[in-house]
Amino acid sequence: MSQTADQMDLREEDIRKHYPAALALLEGFDHAPRIATGAVAPTEERSSGIGTRRAFRTTTPGLVTQRVVRSEGVQLLGRIETMLADGGLISPLQANVQSGLRRALAIALAVADQYAGRTGLGDLKRANLAGGLVADKRSEFAELLTAEALVTLYVFASATAFLLAAHATPETVEIGEVEEMLTDNSQLALHGALWELDQDIAAHATSEPRLVATVLAFAEALMARVAARAGTAGRLEPFAVAHWRVAADDFAVQGFTPARKARGTALSMTFKQPHEVVGNHIAKYQSLRLAKMIMAYDFDRRLNPFAELGGFIFTFMGDGAPGTGKTTLIQMMAGLINEYCKVAGYPFRYQNLSTDNIDSYQGKSGQNARAFIDSIIDPQVIGFGTIDDIDTLAGKRGDRQSSAGQLEITAVLMDAFAGANTVVRGNCTFGMFSNYPENVDDALRQRAGARFLVDGPKTREDYIDILSLLLGKNHAIPLGDHALFANQEIKKAVAASFDSHARPHEEGLVRVYEQVSKDIGKLDTIAKLGTYLKGIQQADPRFTGRAIKNITDAVKVRAMDFELPDEWMENPDLFLFKDYDTKKAMIESLRQPITVEMVIQEINRYADSEFRYADKSDEVAIETAVREMGRMEEARRRYMERKG
Repeated sequence: MSQTADQMDLREEDIRKHYPAALALLEGFDHAPRIATGAVAPTEERSSGIGTRRAFRTTTPGLVTQRVVRSEGVQLLGRIETMLADGGLISPLQANVQSGLRRALAIALAVADQYAGRTGLGDLKRANLAGGLVADKRSEFAELLTAEALVTLYVFASATAFLLAAHATPETVEIGEVEEMLTDNSQLALHGALWELDQDIAAHATSEPRLVATVLAFAEALMARVAARAGTAGRLEPFAVAHWRVAADDFAVQGFTPARKARGTALSMTFKQPHEVVGNHIAKYQSLRLAKMIMAYDFDRRLNPFAELGGFIFTFMGDGAPGTGKTTLIQMMAGLINEYCKVAGYPFRYQNLSTDNIDSYQGKSGQNARAFIDSIIDPQVIGFGTIDDIDTLAGKRGDRQSSAGQLEITAVLMDAFAGANTVVRGNCTFGMFSNYPENVDDALRQRAGARFLVDGPKTREDYIDILSLLLGKNHAIPLGDHALFANQEIKKAVAASFDSHARPHEEGLVRVYEQVSKDIGKLDTIAKLGTYLKGIQQADPRFTGRAIKNITDAVKVRAMDFELPDEWMENPDLFLFKDYDTKKAMIESLRQPITVEMVIQEINRYADSEFRYADKSDEVAIETAVREMGRMEEARRRYMERKG
């Protein structure tokens, strides 16, 4: 990770000076829980010569001392050593966990020192120790101590998750919410957190993989709890705006944003080449361009020029009937981004949110969705997240058939895709795919900035191409009079597809278009286009301001209607490794002016999809009502028969 202009190095000597204090915390301290209820007994002494607490022992020969351990004693190093001990020796993984915890504590204490220095808390502490704290400063002192406690806890949790991420396995542990979160001061806060971690390890870490999983689950839960508490606490601005970097670990402290290892995912899917996507011309074209757009992301500036200039697709909806090529489209796009990232040496992370993430445990489905979002939006990676069959994964509000878990996922996705805190950096994109988009919650569906109609092969040439492709080469059947894949020439096919949207396709939208054109004439001014949009809204009240934003975003994408040259992807020095301002200037030089035709086509493309969804949704609702009426009629008939 390279250092950005707003980052300061956290000096190694400032971290290491806290090693003794961090080690002392791990060796042992006494803590009586104030909020949580302890369910696990404290670590016990094994013998007078082998203790769980690493304490200084006398060097006098023959003198053996017996330590008295209070019932509240927390000895985290001893807990880790004894629970999986093998012949008295700890394993390398146990040692790594212990070392990681010590390092995380030292980093947290060093950042707390930085915070105290920035806010004047250090001076107030010295005055308090000397008995010279004036009365009108006591309230400020208490608030700063609470803020410092939150800073210390969050940095400790973030550093722990970051440092131990390399040791994670597929093993997962459910620990629930962190309860013993104390904010009187940073020392007491760490006592409470380490006490609860000790409890969790004792309860869940029955193997080495589960030990790491338990510590990581605790770190994630602690970060979530602290971040929620920080939303109502004061005096945290100095921490939120200051960014620190620990060079030795490549670890960044950026407010209440979790630091994660910039690691990509190893993809096992079968990648598809563009010519293997038959039909779906606009969807394929936009996917090809988006795969290159995302590579313009600047890791130093943490921003993509396309996101700044307008024209970056953060979310899109791919809809079509079963078997029309949605999975193939995903395989093509993921494969292209993966190859580009390999050439550039960028970490690429792909993840799919599936129905496996719906959990019967209250709140767990939402946590799974949040973890999915956080993994993809990580500014240290290029991310591509897909949500296949979103109509079955995310619940429709007001639908009695939607489970609590589905509704949790809907709420998380809505907040992530267009919430108050959504930041589009341009390092990632999310694709929602569905065979039945009419069953997707209206507000969630409208958060898809672009619409990819995945309608599969359409023409005679498309069907010949797909038949030849799927048959493979193990045959001697002649091709006949046909130029293989010529119909898949993307620019020609896309131009024809865009031109076809000069007029709307859906019957309901056609009526609106014809009536508006009859009333005001050719749509050639912003005023007339606005009148057309109002006419659409009168025909479908769900056509809101968000729809207009999505349309204008799509128009801006059309203004970027150029493909970054392949050689820019093949030789990163030509574009990818340029500084941010140079990349931005190179992109601006290729940008095209917006035309009336572009705007009309994008209005019709978007509105067609909404009318299509609305018609299907209404038809589904009518069919459901008819079935319900039929059931009630049959139930009434049977009831009368039994009664008679």
